[in-house]
Amino acid sequence: MVVEVCSFFGVYLLYCTNPRYHGRVYVGFTVNPERRIGQHNAGKRRGGAWKTSGRGPWDMVLIVHGFPSDVAALRFEWAWQHPHASRRLTHVTRRTSKERQFDFHLRVLAHMLRTAPWCRLPLTIRWLKQEYHRDFPPGLEPPLHMPVAFGQVRAVRRTPGARTEPSQELPATPKRCSICLKRFQDGEEEDTPLRCFHAGCSMAAHVVCLAQTFLQNEPDQFLPIEGQCPGCKNLVLWGDLIRHHKGCYGDLEADPTSSQEHWADELHCEGLSGTVSESNSSPSVEEDHGNLSVEIVLP
Repeated sequence: MVVEVCSFFGVYLLYCTNPRYHGRVYVGFTVNPERRIGQHNAGKRRGGAWKTSGRGPWDMVLIVHGFPSDVAALRFEWAWQHPHASRRLTHVTRRTSKERQFDFHLRVLAHMLRTAPWCRLPLTIRWLKQEYHRDFPPGLEPPLHMPVAFGQVRAVRRTPGARTEPSQELPATPKRCSICLKRFQDGEEEDTPLRCFHAGCSMAAHVVCLAQTFLQNEPDQFLPIEGQCPGCKNLVLWGDLIRHHKGCYGDLEADPTSSQEHWADELHCEGLSGTVSESNSSPSVEEDHGNLSVEIVLP
């Protein structure tokens, strides 16, 4: 089964199967994993990275996706590539002579997923090839809101107005926010309400209103992880609400039934705009501040 994901931003791990370079790994960013692995194996002239060109074949074994923007994913990529240059990963020890590159990169990833700001993002850790699967070390498991999935993933573009699953029709959108009771402004994209995806629930709220409601017990945080729907009272993940808002249902794979411990200290969200293409360059800065908006929190 291939899971289809809208607005895809992913950071992947390649593993070299060439006997001459066997065991080498490569970390990269992509908006289209199916296309990207073909480019790597075709060489630099076909869009692959110079570090992988002529050293294939490569397997794309693992990908982390669900980032709010290309900038967020590129910063994650840079930190994963350069853990000892990142001030957020100073606690990660260096690779020992007996530690394989593959195992070292998985250890770095485990620490990153439990480190702010990444630990609060609605990420999915997906093993594309199950034969490479490794369990995370005890005490370094991902936060409970980050599912570990298996199988292929495909980046798709959402057709405006189109919905995939579920097929149940949602109630008509209320004209007022369920929290602040102010009217929604018709035609204003930034005023488009978030809707609960549970059947029969008519909750609709401004992004900021719902975020503040979810963060009542975490006033120092910026991005929610989960919360109780003000309408149906079901526990919902913030990332699932955003995916539903965008009309993407295929990647709603996590369904926690209880609250979880949070590991983050604070979140610095991205405030940059623009599109970054797949390349070998990444932003040199690791954080900047921005305002809470749909653009910032969309996975």
